[in-house]
Amino acid sequence: MLNFFANKKLKQPSGILKSIGLPAGFLAVLGVSFFFSLPDVWAGHRVTAKAAIFSDSDRVIRLYGKNVHTRVLPASTTKVMTALLVLEKLSLNSYVTVSQRATVVQPTKLSLKPGEQYKVRDLLFAILIKSANDASIVLAEAVAGSEKNFVSMMNKRARELGAKHTKFSNSNGLPTKATQYTTAYDMYLIFRQAIRHSFFRQAISHKYKTIYSKDGRKITMKSHNRLLFTDWGKNIQGKTGYTRAAKSCFVGYVKGEKTLKIIAVFGCTKRWEDIRYIISRYGGINL
Repeated sequence: MLNFFANKKLKQPSGILKSIGLPAGFLAVLGVSFFFSLPDVWAGHRVTAKAAIFSDSDRVIRLYGKNVHTRVLPASTTKVMTALLVLEKLSLNSYVTVSQRATVVQPTKLSLKPGEQYKVRDLLFAILIKSANDASIVLAEAVAGSEKNFVSMMNKRARELGAKHTKFSNSNGLPTKATQYTTAYDMYLIFRQAIRHSFFRQAISHKYKTIYSKDGRKITMKSHNRLLFTDWGKNIQGKTGYTRAAKSCFVGYVKGEKTLKIIAVFGCTKRWEDIRYIISRYGGINL
């Protein structure tokens, strides 16, 4: 059963449209007539996501919802919260040092070396473009002294944003014995706050990025967001996630006619098809 919540308004961050050059004051009027004709290829598509949400980012009228408050595994969409806290706590141009602990994490990673130093901005690129798990730990330790302390900050910040059904257990979303979960609605709230930061929006727009350590070690990265490499999805920017248990996940945004629209999908077997269908079908955006 789909949960269609047109006209349900939520708390909103002020100034997001102004900060990215889009006009404010736009109020979408939606109803059951808000349906658009789609190519025949979509006629039989069923959304594979366990949970999904598609909503306006400013006036916040929900365009589509499926199990929006159901617990799901966040996988690497966790790094949206990691990046948000880092942006709120650290200077982008400051250097942070790689610990031994950060280097022994499971892939995907940059294979950082103990004692190396990188600018905060470069490790943020690494977690948002390449989804580097070692870079997440380095940043967490730089903010809070330990990843454990950082996780406490993540959960506190989630509650402050209204994400009351989220519990993080690490900074990168890797599988763990500890309990971790989020919901499509909660991750929508977290992502909505993250895109208020211009650097965050810049980072997730990159297909490729090269970073350097303080000593000159060069690392070239390619985005995990395959949509950036397609004609139809190149304007859908966001953060991917995947583990065997979580399946494929994504939280991102697309520019509508007058506002940004945020989409989050979790537990997908056909992630990219789900995204294209939901945005086309419920957003009236021709992809």
